Amino acid sequence: MAHHLLQTPMTDEFVKQLRVGDTVTVNGHIFGIRDANLIRIFDHKTDPPEDLIPQLRGAVTIHTAPGVKKLENGKYEKVCIGTTTSTRMDRFVEGLFDQFGVKAITGKGGMLEPGAQACVDLGGVYFSIVGGAAALETIQIEEIEDVWWEDLMPEAIWKLRVKDFGPLLVSVDSYGGNLYKDVKTQAINNLDKVYGRLGIK
Repeated sequence: MAHHLLQTPMTDEFVKQLRVGDTVTVNGHIFGIRDANLIRIFDHKTDPPEDLIPQLRGAVTIHTAPGVKKLENGKYEKVCIGTTTSTRMDRFVEGLFDQFGVKAITGKGGMLEPGAQACVDLGGVYFSIVGGAAALETIQIEEIEDVWWEDLMPEAIWKLRVKDFGPLLVSVDSYGGNLYKDVKTQAINNLDKVYGRLGIK
């Protein structure tokens, strides 16, 4: 297991260095995405804003709908930026990787099998973040630099400048490694021992 420092955008070569169990600290930018904006893009067939599209190539994204305060100058100030569960957005993973060149998705709860397979097929990774760590995440986000589709607030698309963001855990890699799957298998294999201790046949 190794620790990696990532300066975004992310390259194919960097993805190939990562293995399940490694950790990553991110500097640069991450893009906040979530259900509503992904549904607009993929279900409603709406192209993302033109100035956003090239920025998604090599991007690190995070499943979030941040708590923010809008200032008089039209910009947004961070209040509390946490992370939400990823599994319900698994069906969008392949499109993010294939159509827009996104390289990493950050969230809680892992991926389902289609999303994990997209990491293998298209060269992407999934970063886990600790649940309940919103206070730390917010500190590590230096500024909200841009926002698109404010009508979906708070599920707009966010450009966040980060410094020393993480450490994030590589939970699904591009080689088929899947920490969530490994833990589930280990738990199932330990059931007989647990039942034995409890006197259950």
